[in-house]
Amino acid sequence: MDHPEPRIYVAGHRGLVGSAIVRTLRARGHTHIVTRTHDELELTDQDAVRAFFRSERIDQVYLAAARVGGIHANNSYPAQFIYDNLMVQTNVVHEAWRAGVGRLLFLGSSCIYPRLAPQPIREDYLMEGGLEPTNEPYAVAKIAGIKLCESYNRQYGTDFRSVMPTNLYGPGDNYHPENSHVIPALMRRFHEAKTEGASEVVIWGSGKPMREFMYVDDMAAACVHVMNLAPEDYAANTEPMHSHINVGTGTDVSIHELAHLVGEVVGFEGRIVFDASKPDGTPRKLLDVSRLRALGWSARTPLREGLRRAYDAYLAAQLADVAA
Repeated sequence: MDHPEPRIYVAGHRGLVGSAIVRTLRARGHTHIVTRTHDELELTDQDAVRAFFRSERIDQVYLAAARVGGIHANNSYPAQFIYDNLMVQTNVVHEAWRAGVGRLLFLGSSCIYPRLAPQPIREDYLMEGGLEPTNEPYAVAKIAGIKLCESYNRQYGTDFRSVMPTNLYGPGDNYHPENSHVIPALMRRFHEAKTEGASEVVIWGSGKPMREFMYVDDMAAACVHVMNLAPEDYAANTEPMHSHINVGTGTDVSIHELAHLVGEVVGFEGRIVFDASKPDGTPRKLLDVSRLRALGWSARTPLREGLRRAYDAYLAAQLADVAA
């Protein structure tokens, strides 16, 4: 007997990761994908979230909804970052449990780990040291999300899973001049500099920090892979108190290398200057992805190829804005 097609709710379907998850699910033939815009469903409103789960009979949840941003945004809006993320996570996880949802995947962030964690970062390094101060409120919220899922699994026997992605980029990214992450921020600045004929671009920080970057469609594929693992396979590669799984490429580059690579992809031919008076953030952040590889999945998109696709998507979005 064939299993019925699951009803899958993707929370945050308009965001970078959520939109990639929807693309991946559709490409794999899933037709019962449930989405809601922010105007249609306010996830910080518990009554609204409860009503949604009562009416929609959801089988699986991808919890990709979050307030996100780079160093500037995290420094400027710490209260919003911790409040919004705590409320969204708590409401969705709790109401998914109340509604009897079969499986939930919570998406966290690699910033949950100690600022000076040994490299590469293993899942069991969680809470073994101080966090990076520039994004501590966001990181605390994401740690709470992991522990929320673990606690519901322990007390109620739910099948709520967590994945911790590395730095992501690709179609659907946020290119805000102040609140974006490093790759979209660099891409926009290099594009504007090229368009304006500028002779140089100044980059915040020394350029020395090492970062790992993953193309967002690879992340989405990893999420679907982890979601569909048999419970015994997932449990065999996790621990009750560290049940989350790192998702990354297993390789990193310096911000200096990244800036020059983005500049090449965009076609900027001027000078790139690093302002060492600005904050660098965490010195290095590379995830140990051995658990994920043991579960049969590895990233596929090389950084240069991913950046080229991301820039194509950026140009297409620019053209669409002009046409509108």
